[in-house]
Amino acid sequence: MLRISIQEDADTATLKFEGKLVGLWVNELNRVWHAFEPSLGMKKLCLDLRGMTFVDEKGTKTLRRIFRSTEADILADTPLTRYFAAETVRKMPRTEKKEI
Repeated sequence: MLRISIQEDADTATLKFEGKLVGLWVNELNRVWHAFEPSLGMKKLCLDLRGMTFVDEKGTKTLRRIFRSTEADILADTPLTRYFAAETVRKMPRTEKKEI
């Protein structure tokens, strides 16, 4: 299960994730992101990964795509969530770029 919360203030919008970003939940993140992205405007995006417990390959690719398109800040506070953050900002191999 995945919970996605959106928190906004005047300068920042935060997508907060809690749970597992796997399977159909990746599709839900895509749906939420595509609905939310146009309203982002000039706000800085922050991806809060501190509540995540697992991210599959498809989830990582989706987070990476969001990160690359927005240059979002990432919040991570444990070795596990710092790993998710590192995978999100990692440079994509050429073959992966074609898939997204």
